[in-house]
Amino acid sequence: MGPQDRDGDAAAPRQMGLIPLIVFWCVVMGLLYAGMSVYLQPKKAQVLANGDLIIPRALDGHFYTPGRIQGVEVTFLVDTGASLVTVSEAFARKAGLTGGTPTTFRTANGDRAGRVVEGASLSIGPVEARNIKMGVGLHGGEDDEALLGQSFLSKFDITLHKDHMVLQPR
Repeated sequence: MGPQDRDGDAAAPRQMGLIPLIVFWCVVMGLLYAGMSVYLQPKKAQVLANGDLIIPRALDGHFYTPGRIQGVEVTFLVDTGASLVTVSEAFARKAGLTGGTPTTFRTANGDRAGRVVEGASLSIGPVEARNIKMGVGLHGGEDDEALLGQSFLSKFDITLHKDHMVLQPR
């Protein structure tokens, strides 16, 4: 055997060790991603016996909660500065929010065309509200995300705490 044969033989085991190492790190990263996805999911709101709705604060400092509009699942971002509950046009189609009054929404990012639909139903856990005004067309996130604005929140007294928000029915 010459020196070239020995070098060739030595390189093969090093390359074979690289593939399992890459597979190992891909599995570790996949598990971390899956774990973080579960950890970062919005926590469900709790309803106390007295009817108070408790929404936990997320890691980013905002308040998110899963709910439903017209029976279609949505993740709400609580926005006390928004006049209406707002959804994307794509979500509105999925939830059957048709018609409405054309309007112009005035936002911090400028004016946006949209429409206002009346008479929608909205639920967060067992708390349900009917005849809610919805803004359609004002949205920058995913289609299954919505802003939870004053057309729903005005039915509650709101108290902020360090790690949660309390909505008390009026």
